[in-house]
Amino acid sequence: MICLIPNIGSTSFKYRLLDTTHEAISLAQGRVERIGQSGGECGDYPTAIRKCISAIVGPGRPLACLSQIGAIGFKVVHAGARNAQVIDDEFLAAMEEFSFLAPAHNPPYIAAIKAFRAELPDVPMVAVIETAPYRLMSEAATTYAVPYEWREEYGIRRYGFHGASHRSASARTQELLERSNLRHISCHLGGSSSVAAFRSGVAEDTSFGASPQSGLPQNNRVGDIDVFAVLHMMKKLGMGPDQMASLLACRSGLAGISGASGDVRDLSVAAARGDRRSKLALDVFVYAIRHYLGAFMVVLGGVDVVTFSGGIGENSPDIRSAVLANLATFGIELSEQRNRSLAGEGTISADSSPVKVMVIPANEEMIVAQETVKLVSHMQAAATGAAQPAILVSTLQVQHE
Repeated sequence: MICLIPNIGSTSFKYRLLDTTHEAISLAQGRVERIGQSGGECGDYPTAIRKCISAIVGPGRPLACLSQIGAIGFKVVHAGARNAQVIDDEFLAAMEEFSFLAPAHNPPYIAAIKAFRAELPDVPMVAVIETAPYRLMSEAATTYAVPYEWREEYGIRRYGFHGASHRSASARTQELLERSNLRHISCHLGGSSSVAAFRSGVAEDTSFGASPQSGLPQNNRVGDIDVFAVLHMMKKLGMGPDQMASLLACRSGLAGISGASGDVRDLSVAAARGDRRSKLALDVFVYAIRHYLGAFMVVLGGVDVVTFSGGIGENSPDIRSAVLANLATFGIELSEQRNRSLAGEGTISADSSPVKVMVIPANEEMIVAQETVKLVSHMQAAATGAAQPAILVSTLQVQHE
């Protein structure tokens, strides 16, 4: 099956076209930036989607016709605690319901999904939801200490996000270490960051809560904060909930601390020049990661492997080194030579380290493709009464064009 996997941002649109018939082969990939902004090449999502279609269908393109696309898989951030499902009007309504909790993600995804439905009405569309891996976490791990009716009636609970990235790291780590019974702490560090704890491939805890604004401090999103501090400042500043939500989601995080950039690369340069607040932002970031790393070692009763994924996790040896500093007592010993020299996937722990430390490049599109193929194949087999075809997407290593 040929799957189109869009990755939607608030003003950007990236995509990969994967042939999952045998090993997953990338047929095409592309991106459109600054959608709807001055100087951008596309004024809206329908225009960006038509640009994508024109790049992959036609003479000299990967596909001869649109009918070759078997399914479209979306990495949806928030629609409550759900497994992957075919997108329908009820599902879009659920995304709308959770838009306040995911303001940077849900509105552009809703707009893009509606545009794809208009352009490709006959192609099955699947939502692979970022909260899905955490559905099996214990009630104790997902329940806030608020009136229980909030959970039952309004869905206020810890959900967790970055599910596709953490799942891909879990699956790839089991494959590389040839073990399924791993106590694994996965660190996805990037513009948006989180830590998750897995036992034998099943999520037991996550740093995220009810929204992507929680957990670790993000580039410009707040991370964990005492709710009464927020209420106090709302009274002090005379701000309503929408104003405060915008401040916490757009003008906080590492950028809020530094007063400038929230990008770790910029912060590192500024800190090296002696900028105190940039250094403080980095220190807060590292402290928060170590906080969850320690907590999850207790949750799991120890750890067998720690992995780093995401733009920062894969490319910043300084952050990796700071996160794992002085943890030999816990069995974690970093090889600085490996840490500094590694490019791409590999092991960066010392040979003497009881705990493996690895860099696993994020492969979210592969997880989305796997779930999309599985669901659409099952749906088509049920409709025809035929036996469900074998799912041949079995590896997390994508063969590129």
